[in-house]
Amino acid sequence: MSCFDQYEKWRNSPALSAKEKAELESIRGDEKEIESRFFAPLEFGTAGLRGTMCVGLHQMNVHVIRHATQAFAEVILAEGPEAAAHGVSVCFDCRHHSQEFARETACVMAGNGIPVRLFESLRPTPELSFSVREYGCIAGVNVTASHNPKEYNGYKVYWADGAQLPPHHAAAIAKKMEELDIFTSIKRMDYDAAVAAGLITLMGAETDEKFLANVMGQVNDRAAVEKVADTFKMVYTPFHGTGYKLIPEVLHRLGMKHVICVPEQMVVDGSFPTVVSPNPENPEGFYLAVDLARKEGADFILGSDPDADRVGIMVRDHKGDYITISGNQTGVLLLDYLIGAKKRAGTLPEHPVALKTIVTTEMARKVAETNGVTCCDTFTGFKFMAEKKNQLEAEGKGKVIFSYEESYGYMMGDYVRDKDAVTAALVLTEMAAWYAGQGMTLYDALQKCYEKYGYYGEKTLNLVMPGLDGLKKMAALMSGLREHPLDQIAGVDVLQRKDYQDGTVVDTATGGKRAMELSGSNVLRYEMADGTSLIVRPSGTEPKVKVYILANGASPAECEEKVSKYAVWAESLKR
Repeated sequence: MSCFDQYEKWRNSPALSAKEKAELESIRGDEKEIESRFFAPLEFGTAGLRGTMCVGLHQMNVHVIRHATQAFAEVILAEGPEAAAHGVSVCFDCRHHSQEFARETACVMAGNGIPVRLFESLRPTPELSFSVREYGCIAGVNVTASHNPKEYNGYKVYWADGAQLPPHHAAAIAKKMEELDIFTSIKRMDYDAAVAAGLITLMGAETDEKFLANVMGQVNDRAAVEKVADTFKMVYTPFHGTGYKLIPEVLHRLGMKHVICVPEQMVVDGSFPTVVSPNPENPEGFYLAVDLARKEGADFILGSDPDADRVGIMVRDHKGDYITISGNQTGVLLLDYLIGAKKRAGTLPEHPVALKTIVTTEMARKVAETNGVTCCDTFTGFKFMAEKKNQLEAEGKGKVIFSYEESYGYMMGDYVRDKDAVTAALVLTEMAAWYAGQGMTLYDALQKCYEKYGYYGEKTLNLVMPGLDGLKKMAALMSGLREHPLDQIAGVDVLQRKDYQDGTVVDTATGGKRAMELSGSNVLRYEMADGTSLIVRPSGTEPKVKVYILANGASPAECEEKVSKYAVWAESLKR
C-alpha cells in the first residue's frame, strides 16, 4: 500500500476522531507531508518506538500505541495463561499525551485479559523497572521519549527481569505488528470498566516507598554527608520532568540540608519551556542552575532528564567556574569512589565486576583492573548490561557493583535493570560530600584520577541524517566502510578492525582473522597505532550515525590533539 493509500485509509477510518480527521484534511495535497507521515510504520526495535506526535502511520499517536500494545499483548499471551496472569506494569513521563498513551496501553492490555498495574501519575523510568521486578510482572511499558525534544514521545518495553526487551521479543512484536491491522485488530476495554473489573490497578505512594527503601540501601557512607551537611550546598534541576519529587526526597533522606532546586524547572511541563533540549548532556540547559549555584555558593550542580534515567553534573573548577563533567568522567569518578567506599565499609564483594559498553572510555577498565575489579564490555544499551549482570551472577562468576555508559546512564543495586538517575543522584551526592570532607571538589577528584590512572580524552560526534533518505545514507555509510576496509585513518595506521556484526577481528598487517566474544550489532571499531579507539555505529533511536573517539596519552594536551585530529576524519564521513 502506498503512502497515499495509507493516508486515505486513515482519513476514512471510523477509528479517528473528528479532530484527527481535520488534521489529516489540513495536509491534503501536501505530498511531501503525507509521504513523511505515511511512508512506513514506525520501526519497532529493542528500544520500542519513538517519534514525533501527530496523526500518521510513522508518528506517535493513540492508534500506533494501540497497535503496538495489541502486538505486545499477543506476544505475552503466547507465553501461556499463567505468564500473562502476572500482568504488565505501565508508567509514563511528563510529556504531552504521555498519560493518555499510558491509559490506552492499559486499556488494550485489559481488552486482551492481561491485568495491568498503572502508575497513578508520572514516575521515573527506574521505578517502572523496579515495579516489574517487585510485583513479578511478565512485562512493562513506559511512555516516554527520555531526553528528546518536546515534539517527541516514545513507547519503551520491558520484560520480566525489568530490563528493556531482548532482540528476539522485540522482533516478535514487530512481526505481529506487520500481521495486525492498525485499526480493526485492536481489542480494547473501557478504562473505567477495566478498573471496576480489577484488570487495571493503580500504583502510588506504596510503590514509591518500596522503591525508595531500595535506593537508600545504596548509601555507602552516611557519616561523610553528616560531616559536611551544615555547609555543603548543591543545586538540582529535573528539567521539568519526573525527577522533581523522588530525587530531592532521597537527598534529604541521605542527610543533605541544602538541596536548592531550580524553581522554574521544578514545574512539570512537557513543553520544557526553559530549555531548547531537556538533556543533561547539553551544558547550555543548565544556565538557570548555574545562575542559582553562583548566587547560593553551591558546591555542585545535578540535573536529571525528563524520565529521570540519565543524570548530569557540573562542578567548580580551580577558577570557581562551573564546568561540565562528561558521562565518561562521571562514571570513572563513581567507579573509583564506589570501590574505595565499599572497601572502607567492608561491603566490596569477593569477586566484584564493573560493566561498561564498548563505546565507553577505556579509563573505566584501568580504574577497575588497578583495584582488582573485573571489567566487562557489552553492546550499547542497558538491556545488554542487565543481561550480562544476570548471566555473571547466575553462573557465580562475580557480583556487579556498577554499570554505566558514556551517555549519562548509571545502574547500581539489584532492584532495577535500567539507567537510574534516582540512585545515581544519591551516590553522586554522597561522593561529592565525601570529597568535600577531604577538602576537595569533584574537579579535584577527577584530576587525581588522571594522575593515578593516566590521561584519557573522549568525544562523540553525531552525524545527523534526517529525512526520508536518512536511513539509506546511514546504511550506505556502514556498508561502504565494510566494502572498503580502512588501513589508515588521519595518517595513522589501523592495527585492528573489529566488526561487531559478525564478531570478527582483522589484523591489518597480516590479514589474519579471529572471532571475538561480542557479535550481532551493526558496529565497527578501529584500534589505532597511537592507542586510540574509533567506533562507528548507527543510533538505534535517532536518524544519525555516532562516531566515538576514545583517546589516551601522556598529558591532557596529547589526548586533545588526538581527539581533534580524528574528529576531522569523523566529520568527513558525512560527505
